[in-house]
Amino acid sequence: MLASAKKTDIIEKFRTHDSDTGSPEVQIAILSERIGELTEHFKAHKKDHGSRRGLLMLVSKRRRLLDYLKKCDADRYRDVIGKLGIRK
Repeated sequence: MLASAKKTDIIEKFRTHDSDTGSPEVQIAILSERIGELTEHFKAHKKDHGSRRGLLMLVSKRRRLLDYLKKCDADRYRDVIGKLGIRK
């Protein structure tokens, strides 16, 4: 789980306007951070299959949000994947 301060920093970095907390860019950035934390967790806990299922669900949710963003606004999509370093 992300710390409140870390989540606030991510929202500040990726928001599109002052009161934005739920745009696709923000959601993708938060999911990417959680995916990164879980990936580190699995390096030490290889047999934690319950959490691995959660990781797969997060990855698929991020993929769906990226697909939506690509379909609606390709420039914003390219900007997000560039900032986050997601391949493609």
